[in-house]
Amino acid sequence: MSYIIGILPTAVDTTPQFKLGAIGQASTGYLYKYVQYDTGAGPVAAVAGNVAYYYAPGGTSAGSSTVVTSDLSDSAGLGAGVLQSVLADGEYGWIQISGRATLTTALTAGADGNALTAVGATDGTLDVSALVTDAVVAYAVDASAKIVLCDFPI
Repeated sequence: MSYIIGILPTAVDTTPQFKLGAIGQASTGYLYKYVQYDTGAGPVAAVAGNVAYYYAPGGTSAGSSTVVTSDLSDSAGLGAGVLQSVLADGEYGWIQISGRATLTTALTAGADGNALTAVGATDGTLDVSALVTDAVVAYAVDASAKIVLCDFPI
C-alpha cells in the first residue's frame, strides 16, 4: 500500500483535494485517512481530538467507509479515527488511524492498557471493550490524560 507522504493533518477542504479513503502519513510516521464529515441526525459538530465513527444513518450496517460522524446513533458502532480539525457538515479532512493521540473528550470508562471500542461509548469518545465481539479500535495508554494508541481499521 502506498501513502501520501507529508500531509497536513489539520487541513480542512470544502471540496475534496484527495481521493476519499486515501491514506496519508505525516512527519510523525502516524497514519491518517481522508474522509468527509457528516453531522448526523444529532446533529453532532466535529471537534478536533474527538473520535469519529463510520457514518451509517440510523445505525444501519450499510454505512460508508469514507464518510464519518461523531454522532454515535448515526453509526454502526465502528470507530473510524480521531478528528484532526473542526469539520463542518460536508467538509473534507483527515482522521488519525494509527499512532499515539490525545483525545479532547475523556474516555467513557477505562484504565491504562484497556482495549477501547465505540460500543457503549458516548458521542465523540470510546469505551472499554467488554465483549470479544466488540471492534477494538484503540488502547488506553494513559486513560486519565486521555492518551490512546490508535489502531483504527483502514
